[in-house]
Amino acid sequence: MSTAGAPSNTATLNRFHSAVNSGDLDIISKAIDEFVAPDVLFHAPVPMGATGAEALKRVWEMLLRAFPDIHVAVEEMITEGDKVVSRNTVTGTHRGEYQGLAPTGKTVTYGEIFILRFADGRIAEIRGIVDVLTQLRQLGAVPS
Repeated sequence: MSTAGAPSNTATLNRFHSAVNSGDLDIISKAIDEFVAPDVLFHAPVPMGATGAEALKRVWEMLLRAFPDIHVAVEEMITEGDKVVSRNTVTGTHRGEYQGLAPTGKTVTYGEIFILRFADGRIAEIRGIVDVLTQLRQLGAVPS
């Protein structure tokens, strides 16, 4: 595969977001295999014992267990060179254990920003900032 240009990187990320919003771990896992380099550099707190694409799969496994209806809405996407920045709003209902919290049934809405670097048409590096404080406040784990 040749190095993909900016428009195809954006298209790849849009297809990845569609898979993520399926709520189906198998679909998400296949999308990770297709769109993410196996040795992706993932700069975010991830479960211990996994790196690369496997760590990303574990993150989605955890998120889907906690928030089975999780939805990532892309608010803005900026593309420059081999990078795509995506500002997203995430929503979901807390129906499974998350960060040691028993299910509350509460709905969360929080923001995140990811910078993704592409190489050979696949996501090669991920840097993310997730507003976990807002998320935990909405779940009642942290005082408002």
